[in-house]
Amino acid sequence: MAAGKGQGRSGKGLGGAGRAGGSSAGGTSGGSKGINPTPPTAAPRLSTGARGRQQGIPPAVANRMARRVAIATGIPTVLGMASFVVSYLVVSRGLLDIPPAVTLVTSGGFFLLGLVGLSYGVLSASWEDAPGSLLGIEQIGLNISRLRSSFKRPPAAS
Repeated sequence: MAAGKGQGRSGKGLGGAGRAGGSSAGGTSGGSKGINPTPPTAAPRLSTGARGRQQGIPPAVANRMARRVAIATGIPTVLGMASFVVSYLVVSRGLLDIPPAVTLVTSGGFFLLGLVGLSYGVLSASWEDAPGSLLGIEQIGLNISRLRSSFKRPPAAS
C-alpha cells in the first residue's frame, strides 16, 4: 500500500499536469499563457475642444480648489467627529446631561456644513493666473455664471 501511495505522488509531480502546462504554452513564459508582463505605454493625451484649445482645469486652479476644499470640508468634518467625543466626555464625567438627539443634530450639522464647504471650495477658487482673495467670495458669482453658461452651450460638432 505504501508503494502505491508513493507512486501516485511521484506520478503526479512528474506527470502530465506539471510538464504539459509548460510545453503546451508554446513559449518560455513559464505558464503565463499570454499575459504580457509589461503593458504597452501610451503618451498621455490632452483633450482639446472644437476650437483647438485645451479643456480642463489648469493645475494652479486645481491646487487652489484642493486647498479650499480641504479647509472648508476638513474643519467641519473634524468638528462633527469631535462633537461625539466631547459629548461622551461631558456626559461620562457627569458635567451635563446631554440628550443623544442633541449630539446627533450637532454632529449632523457639522457634517452638512462640510458638504456645503465642498461646493464652496470649488466655486470660490479664482480661475485667473493670480490667486484671488483669502475667502474668494467675489469669485462665487462669477464661477456660478461660468458653470451655467457651460451647460447652456450646444455641444461642439465633431
